[in-house]
This record gives sequence, structure tokens and C-alpha cells, in this order.
Amino acid sequence: MRIAVTGSIAFDYLMQFDGKFQDHFLPDQLDKISVSFLVNSLRQERGGCAANIAYSLALLGERPILVGSVGRDFTEYRRSLEAAGVDTSGAQTVEDEYTSSFFANTDRNGNQICSFYSGAMRFAKNISIAALALVTKDMVVVSPNDPDAMVQIVEECRKTGIPYLFDPGQQIVRLDGPTLVRCVKGAKLLILNEYECGMFKKKAGLDDRGMTGLVPVLMITLGENGSRIYTEGREIPIPIARPARILDPTGVGDAFRSGLLKGLSHGLSWEIAGRMGSLAAAYVLETEGAQKHHYRLPEFVKRYESVFGKSEEIASLIS
Repeated sequence: MRIAVTGSIAFDYLMQFDGKFQDHFLPDQLDKISVSFLVNSLRQERGGCAANIAYSLALLGERPILVGSVGRDFTEYRRSLEAAGVDTSGAQTVEDEYTSSFFANTDRNGNQICSFYSGAMRFAKNISIAALALVTKDMVVVSPNDPDAMVQIVEECRKTGIPYLFDPGQQIVRLDGPTLVRCVKGAKLLILNEYECGMFKKKAGLDDRGMTGLVPVLMITLGENGSRIYTEGREIPIPIARPARILDPTGVGDAFRSGLLKGLSHGLSWEIAGRMGSLAAAYVLETEGAQKHHYRLPEFVKRYESVFGKSEEIASLIS
């Protein structure tokens, strides 16, 4: 199985606020917010949902194809991804634009207030996955991107029969209910966090049963409470892999998707693939930045067994 990861490719500007956001909002004045946070640190890191997913997939021994739109400042970033094992041939450069930028301010409780500058990503709708010559045993990840590009890639997958994972993420606020439903119908898997699931249901006018009936597999991530997979009438709880330390939550969800995809690409059970996602996420929590963690597959498998116990399925990855 080849995995093509479509979505945002960006530089992350990460800030740390040594307080709690909730202490600075007035509940009865949320319609006229005007706040400013004095941050303690600022770092530039390499990020973007698609690039983060592809990076961790490469650490897990895959050769993912990164598909997205980048700017003239992407040269060193491209080299870094290639060195990690990512195929960047699907990352198309817009010479008169800069690569997208993500600005995240994180408080002491791990809550984030974020903004995203589209930059070159505005041109992602001009990219087609047809040139990748994917087949029905491959997988396309439709992660947060220019909304028009997300819809276009979904339509291409549906027309060609290429399985796809739909992961609207932050762009759920820019896609209306009918569009969200249309994108999900035909997907192999839908991934949302708890807040996004609530937003999806509100926009689409669905209840819990309606959500699970939209797609063969629905996964909802629940932060420190793990995640849940809904498929074939079953609810499968997935525990977290407790990190050794917590430094930065940025990119944790992207790493989770990488571990999950690695398991699915090898035909592992949902229980095992979900736990692989939890462990991949733990590695990111333990580092500052979404692409600063490093490991090889044997190391990953060894740690998996120390956290979740031995399994013939997980051992098969390196046998």
C-alpha cells in the first residue's frame, strides 16, 4: 500500500503562555473579546498537518508521498523531509508565494489559540492526485488544506475508487454541513477530535447514530482520555500511551494518524492500529515541535510492547 498524504505544509510559530487562557475571558462578554497574552517563548518549527503525518510515517518505515502547495522558502524544509524518508515529489512550489504559516499560543494547561496564514496553500486546489497513478490498494489522506482542494481530492478519490481517510480538522469551520456529509460519504475512515465531532454534528444536523452511520469507521480522539473507534456496531476504546514528559502538544494528532495508518497499511486490527497511534502521539508530546522526534521501527515496536504488552501483530512489523 502506498500512502499519499494531502494537506497543509507550513512553518509553525509556537508560543508559550505561562498562565491559563480561561482566567482572561469574561463569560458574559465573549461577543466582544479583546485580549493580549505576553508569551515567554517563541520558536519556529517545521509543521503543517500533511507534512507532520508524512514525517512520522517515514519514521515508521513507510515512504509516504507528500502532496500539497509550498512557497519559494521551502527548499531546506524539502531536504529535511527527504532525508527523513518522505517522497516530496507531490509538493508543488508556487514561486511568488511563501509557505503557509501556523501561529499557536499554548497555555499551561495545554490549551491552544491558533491562527493560520494560507500563503501558498491557496493554490493547492490546482493540484491533482492523478499523476500519482494510485491504485485501489493504496490510501489517500485528506487532511486540513485549502477547502476547495480538500473537496477536489475527495471527488478524485471517489471517481477513481481510491480509498481515502477524511480528516477535516481545523477546516471543519470553513466547510458547510452538506459539503462535510458529501466528503464523508465514500470515505473509508473519518477522524475527528471530540470538539470537531460536536461541530460536525451541529453543521450536518446529525445525532450520534447519524454520525456513526455516515462512514464505515469513525474515530474520535479524546485527548488524555484516549480515543474511540466506532465500526460494524462496535465501540472500541483505545487507551493513551503515557508520555515520559509533556513538552508541546503541537502535532500530536498528526502523529496519532501516522501510527494508525502504519497499522492499517499492514492489515493490523483496529485495536492494535489505534494503540500504535497513541504511542506515535506520545513521542511528539515529549519533544518541542511536531518534527523533532526520532526513532526507528524496531525501537517503536519495543516501546509498544513495554506499554501495551507483546502481540504477534505488532511483532510482525519487524519479523
